Amino acid sequence: MLIETTGQGKRIPRIDFHIHPGICTFMQPWVVEWYNRNLPVKFDEFIEQYKDPGFFEEFLTREGVDYACVLVEQSYVTTGVTTNDQVRDYCRGRRRLIPFCDVNPALYARPGEELRRLVEEEGFRGVKLYPTYQHFYLNESRIYPIYQAARDLGIPVLIHTGSSVFRGARLKYGDPLHLDDVAVDFPDLPLIMAHSGRGFWYDRAFFLSRLHENVYMEVSGLPPARLLDYFPELPRNTQKVIFGSDWPGMFYIKRNMEAIAALPLDAESVDNILGGNAARILKLEGYQ
Repeated sequence: MLIETTGQGKRIPRIDFHIHPGICTFMQPWVVEWYNRNLPVKFDEFIEQYKDPGFFEEFLTREGVDYACVLVEQSYVTTGVTTNDQVRDYCRGRRRLIPFCDVNPALYARPGEELRRLVEEEGFRGVKLYPTYQHFYLNESRIYPIYQAARDLGIPVLIHTGSSVFRGARLKYGDPLHLDDVAVDFPDLPLIMAHSGRGFWYDRAFFLSRLHENVYMEVSGLPPARLLDYFPELPRNTQKVIFGSDWPGMFYIKRNMEAIAALPLDAESVDNILGGNAARILKLEGYQ
């Protein structure tokens, strides 16, 4: 595995904060078409291979990834469904796989209570929100019970921000500015902006991560070699940046980590992005 060290000799794990597993209940046809155009294998072959979490862990080892955050998605209209039960079972007993649930506010009358159950009874260690796909603003009052529960439980909230290529997505919900209210109201809750405002709002994502101690940029789905084009002042903010691949969308994880390591950043900054910041947020042993 790719393990780096800081000046103090501490081992820094390589963590992918954004993995969509090779399991699903169903996938919308336009998403399957996108996968068939962009994956190195056809969608059916991909599902057949990667539905086995052991096979996936072998892939992570080859790619130099020590831990992966595995995401539930319940976006019936826009992309498809991978259930909480499926991800729970996929990650069960596998230390390297860190399960993140999804509490779609359209599906639960009491989403905060459901999140508490998923964490306390099912073992989830984070929650992913999909406002662009599930059509809600991040600062709506009906979402606040999710934030309250996450804060009480001490888990991070990963949030899709920015654009999407998939049919039915509504980009107005992806503006990271709506996260400002949440950051003010829940200053102790780690809020991670997946895709860092991709497309429209790079400047807003960067500014929010600098303004709020609890707001982080996550760079999945962005070409690593272009990060300094999108965020010219990135070297000033590497303690607030987290690596994610959006796998399988960016299939070869190691290639992306190497591209980040090749940026004009010092070794500590690279370690922060590729694992150190995530290890602290996830409260991995030795990083709490």
